[in-house]
Amino acid sequence: MSTAKILNLRAAVSALHRRLYHVSPKTLHSSSGIEVQSLTGGANQSYAHNADAQPLIYRNIGQHLRLAVEKYPNNEALVSSYEAKRFSFSEVMEKVDRLASSLHLLGLEKGDRVGIWAPNCAAYYLTCLAIARAGMITVGINPAFEIPEVEYALNKVQVKALVTVESYRTQKYYEMLCQLMPELADSSPGKLKSSKIPSLKLVIVDRETKKLPGTISLTDILKIASEEEISKIEALQPTISPDSGACLLFTSGTTGKPKAALLSHFGLINNGSHAAVRLELDRKQSRICVQVPLFHVFGISLGLMASLGYGSTLVFPSAGFQASASLKAIIEEKCTLIYGTPTMFVDLLNELPKEKRQLPAMDYALIGASTCSPNLVWEVKEGLGVREVLAGYGMTEASGAMFTSYLGDKTEVAVSTLGKLMEHVEAKVVDHEGNTVPSGTPGELLLRGYGTMLGYWEEEDKTKEIISADRWLKTGDQFVLGQDGYGSMVGRIKDLIIRGGENVYPKEIEDVLNTHPNLLETYCIGVPDERLGEEICAYVRVKDTVPEGTINLGEIKQFCQGKLSNFKIPRHLRIIENFPKTSSGKIQKFKLLEMFKNENKV
Repeated sequence: MSTAKILNLRAAVSALHRRLYHVSPKTLHSSSGIEVQSLTGGANQSYAHNADAQPLIYRNIGQHLRLAVEKYPNNEALVSSYEAKRFSFSEVMEKVDRLASSLHLLGLEKGDRVGIWAPNCAAYYLTCLAIARAGMITVGINPAFEIPEVEYALNKVQVKALVTVESYRTQKYYEMLCQLMPELADSSPGKLKSSKIPSLKLVIVDRETKKLPGTISLTDILKIASEEEISKIEALQPTISPDSGACLLFTSGTTGKPKAALLSHFGLINNGSHAAVRLELDRKQSRICVQVPLFHVFGISLGLMASLGYGSTLVFPSAGFQASASLKAIIEEKCTLIYGTPTMFVDLLNELPKEKRQLPAMDYALIGASTCSPNLVWEVKEGLGVREVLAGYGMTEASGAMFTSYLGDKTEVAVSTLGKLMEHVEAKVVDHEGNTVPSGTPGELLLRGYGTMLGYWEEEDKTKEIISADRWLKTGDQFVLGQDGYGSMVGRIKDLIIRGGENVYPKEIEDVLNTHPNLLETYCIGVPDERLGEEICAYVRVKDTVPEGTINLGEIKQFCQGKLSNFKIPRHLRIIENFPKTSSGKIQKFKLLEMFKNENKV
C-alpha cells in the first residue's frame, strides 16, 4: 500500500473515531509526523483517555540503561556539582554493573530490598541503577528521617542492605545507626544481626577515607567483583520482568504515617519516557538542574528515568536544596531545564538579586509536587528568563506525572491548568457517590493506567481503599477536567474548609494572597471555631525587605476586599519564617494546625 493511501486511511479512521466518541478534534503529532486522535471520552462527561499512537515500552530499567549507553556512550549522564563528580553514560554503566555484581556476591538476591538513606549524590544515582540491574528493589528513605522513622521504614519493607553517607547537615547517619543497632560496630560487614532490625545484614557507606566499624565502603564494593562475575549482570536482565517491583517509595507524610508504594519498572520507564517528550528531551541534548530529591517520585521518574531515554544530563547542585547552589550550577553547567517545587522557586527568586552573573537562556522551568499560584508562575518566567514555565501534577502511587503542559503550550497554560493528561492514561472526575460528573464540574480525580502502583507493601486493605476492583486509583484531590484533557486542581479533599456550612477551598485564597506585593508565599488552613465549626487562618512568609509590622490582619483583610467573598477572607493571620515541609518540598498543613492549636490551647 502506498504512503498516500496509508495516510488517507489513518485520517479516515481518526475522523470516524472522533464521531464515535464525540470528542474535540484537537490532535497531537506522533514521531512519524502523522496526526492521530489523542483524547477520547463520553459527551459532556468528566472522562478522558489519552490514546497515544506510540506504543508503551516493555523493558526493565536495566535494559533501559543499556540502550542509553549504546546510543549515548559519551554524553554526560550525571554532574554532581558539589561533589565535583561527573560521569558519562559509559562510565555509569561500568560502575553500575560492578556494584550490581558485588551486591550478589555479598549475599543479596533478586527481589531483596536495598534502602538508600542519603540526599542527592552520585552514590544515590549509581546505586539506584545498580539495584535495578541486580533485580532488587530500591527503597528510598527520606534523608531527614530521625531514628524512629528510619527504624519504621527499614522494618516496614524488610530492608536487607542499606546504602548511606556518613552525615548530612545535622544528621550523623552512622552515629544514628549505631544508636539504633548497637550490634553494628562489633559486626563484620555483611554479617549484621540486629535485634531491632532483623532483616538488615549489610550497611554500605559512601566514604573514601577511614572505614567505619561494621560497614563496607562504596569504594571497596567497586573492587569486589571479577570481570567474569560482572559479565553475568547482563545475562540476568531477561529474567527481570518489567512488571516486577523496582522502587518502594514512601508517601510524603503530609497527613500522617507514610505507606510504602511499590512501583514497577514498566510504570517508571514509561512515565519518564512520555514526560521526556513533553520536555523536548528528544529534540536536543538537555541539561536538567534537579532540585527535587531522588527519594521522591518526581526525581526518579522525571529525573532519572526521563534522562535515560534521550541521553540527557542530570545536574545535582547540592545535597539538599540550596537556592544559591542552584543558581551557581545553572550558570556553570549551562542548564536548559530546571525542576522544583513552588517553595524552591520562591527561594530561588529571593536569592536571584544576590547573584551577579547572568543566567543562561533556559527552555523550561517545571513546577510540580505541590500547587502553585498563578502569580509565582509569571514571576518564575520573568525572573529566571525561561522560555516557558510548565505545570505538572502527579502522585507517588501513579509512578510520577499524570498531567503536564503539552508540547507548544505557553506559560498561560501553567497559570490556568496543571496541563494535559499523560499518554496512555485514563482520568475521570466523580462525586462523593462515585458517579462521573459533567465536564468542568469539580469532584475527586481518579486515574487508571500503566503507572498505577503494584500496591502498598504488605497493606492489602490500604491498597484496596485507594485502588478499586476495576483499577481506578483514587487521588484524594478535588479536580476539574475539561473535554480537551486539561485539568485544574481545586484542592486536596482533606484540606477543604467547611466554614458555617460553606465549602472553602484554601487554594483560591492562597492564589489571591500570593499576589500581595509584600508576601513570598501563603498557605491557608481550617482551624477550630466554636460558632462556625471552622475558620480560616492564613500563614504567610513576608519578604525580607518589608518593615516589621507592615503586614497585619487588618491590612490582609483590606487587600482581600473585592477579590474574595467575605466568608473566604481569613479571620486569623500568622506570620512565619519557614513553613514545615517534607524533604520533597510539600507543605505539611497538619503541622500548621498543630502549631495553631498549641498556640491557642485548643
